Amino acid sequence: MIQLTRRHLLTAAGAAAVAAGLSACSDDGEGSTEGLDGKRAGAMEGFKAGDQFKATEPLSFSIMMLSNQAYPYKADWPFFKELTARTNVTLESTAVPGSDYNQKRSVVVSAGDAPMIIPKTYHPDEEAFIAGGAILPVSDYVDLMPHFKDKVARWNLQANLDGFKAEDGKYYLLPGLHENTWQDYSLAVRTDVMEKLKLTAPTTWDDLTGVLREMKKAYPDQYPLSDRWSTPPQPGANNLFNLVGTSYGTRAGWGWNPMEWDATAARFVYSGSMDQYRQTLEYVHNLVKEGLLDPESFTQTDDVARQKFATGKSFVMSCNAQTLVNEARKDIAKLPGAKVAKMILPIGPAGATLPGHTRLENGIMISKKALESKNFVAMMQFIDWLWYSDAGLMFSKWGIEGQTYTGKVDDGSFKLDPGIKWAGLNPDATKDLQVDYGFFNGVFAYGGSTAMLNSQFSEEEKAFQAEMNKREIRPVAPPAPLTIEEREQVTLWDSALKDHVFQNTLKFALGQRPLSEWDAYVKELEGKNATKYVDIVNKAYERYKKAHG
Repeated sequence: MIQLTRRHLLTAAGAAAVAAGLSACSDDGEGSTEGLDGKRAGAMEGFKAGDQFKATEPLSFSIMMLSNQAYPYKADWPFFKELTARTNVTLESTAVPGSDYNQKRSVVVSAGDAPMIIPKTYHPDEEAFIAGGAILPVSDYVDLMPHFKDKVARWNLQANLDGFKAEDGKYYLLPGLHENTWQDYSLAVRTDVMEKLKLTAPTTWDDLTGVLREMKKAYPDQYPLSDRWSTPPQPGANNLFNLVGTSYGTRAGWGWNPMEWDATAARFVYSGSMDQYRQTLEYVHNLVKEGLLDPESFTQTDDVARQKFATGKSFVMSCNAQTLVNEARKDIAKLPGAKVAKMILPIGPAGATLPGHTRLENGIMISKKALESKNFVAMMQFIDWLWYSDAGLMFSKWGIEGQTYTGKVDDGSFKLDPGIKWAGLNPDATKDLQVDYGFFNGVFAYGGSTAMLNSQFSEEEKAFQAEMNKREIRPVAPPAPLTIEEREQVTLWDSALKDHVFQNTLKFALGQRPLSEWDAYVKELEGKNATKYVDIVNKAYERYKKAHG
C-alpha cells in the first residue's frame, strides 16, 4: 500500500503439506483451538471481539519489517513504545528495504529462518512456501482471532477468503480486510490545462483519448500523458495497463494474474489471450501511435516521469491519493497557476464496475516455528487485535487519541492534530505522522471499515470515493486450488508464459509488433502450454466445487 506498487505476479509454488502435530480442523478448513496445550503462556482467557488485548506477562515476537523509502524504519518510533504499553508486547524487528523485501522474504522463509510474523505478503506469493511446510495454515487457528472472524462474517468476506484456499481446503495468508471495495489508483491531470482548453472531465477511456488529442493540438511538441511506476523495468507490468485492463474486464500490468474468471461461461480463461486483453493493448497502442502517450512511459524511472510533469512537459500521470498530494502537487508548485486533481477512473467496455478481489489486502504469513512457542496463542490474539480490531486499526493508522488525533471515525468527528501532517491532511504541519511517529505504516495499517477509510481522506478524495462506490462489484473468482503435482507442472509453464505475455504486451503497445499478429501470438501461447494450464485450473475448480460445494 502507499508507496509500494502492487505487482501481484503469480508465484510458482508447491501445494500444501500439513505439518505433524497441527491442530484438527473442521470440514471447511476453518479453525480449531485443540492441540494447543503448553502454547498459551501470556494469552488472555476468554478473549473476544471488542476486547483490548494485553498479554498477561511481557512478551516479544519477531517480525519482518518492510522499511519504506518514504518513511524509513526507526526503532524509536512512538508507535512501538505505545504498542508495548497497550499490549505488553515488544516487536523484535528485522528491517528490510522495500526494494529487497520480496527477495529477502523468500530466502529466509525457504531457509526456515524467518521471523514469527511475516507481513506485507500479497496473495498468491504465500503459495511458494506451502509445500515445504515453512508457513502455517492460518485458517486452522482463526478461532483464536475473534476480531478477524467477526469482520469476515459481518462483511460477508468468506467467498473472498475461499479464493485463497489451497488444495487441502486451507488458506495460509491472513489478508487485510476491507468492508467494501475501494479504488485508490487513477490518473492525475492538470486541471488548469483542462480549463484553459475548455475541456470537460472524461467519463470513459474514449473520452480521455479526446482530451489528450486536444492537449496534443495545443502543445504539439509534447506528450500529454507520460507515465510512471514502470521500474525496475518489467515489460508490460505497470499501473496504466492495470487501470485500462480493469476497465476492459481483464488482468494486466500490476493487476496481472494468469487466470481470469469468466462468470458467464463459469470457467477460467488465460488472461493474456482474452479478447479483452487485446482490446486493452489496442487502446494503449493507439495512444502511442497518435503521440498522446510517451513511449518512454514503460521504461523511465519515476524521477524522470515526475520531472516531466513538474516542468510542464506532460499533463497526465498515474497517481493515488497520497502521491497526488505528497508528490504531484509539490512537483508543480513552481509552475504559475498549475493545478492537479485525481481523475475519476474512466469507464471501459466492462461498464461502471470494479473487481471484487480488491476487498482483500496484502497480509500476514505465520512462520511454522511460531507454533513451537509457548506464547503462540498470545501471538495470534495480538495479531488479531492489532490488524483486525477497530481499536487496533485506529491505533496503527492514527496513533494516540489526544496526542495525534481527536474524535471518532464512526461519527465523523475525527481530526488529525493540526501540528501533524499526513497525505492531504494538514500539509503545512511540521511533523509527519509516518516519518516522525511511525503510524500509518503499510506493514500494519491496512483494511478496516469504510468509515475508517474515509477518515484518511480529504474532502476531495471523499468525493472521488463516493463516485467509485456507485460502481457495481464484479464477482470474485471461485477457488481452484492445485495439487502438488499440478502446481509443479504449471510452475514449469508459468514463467515462460508470463515473460512472453509481458514482452509482447510492450511490443504491441509500442507498435513493434502489429496487432494483426494477435492470432499468431495466441497460438504462441498455446505452444507454451497456455491451454493445458487453463485445463488444469478448470479441472481443479470442478474438483474443489464437487468436494466443498
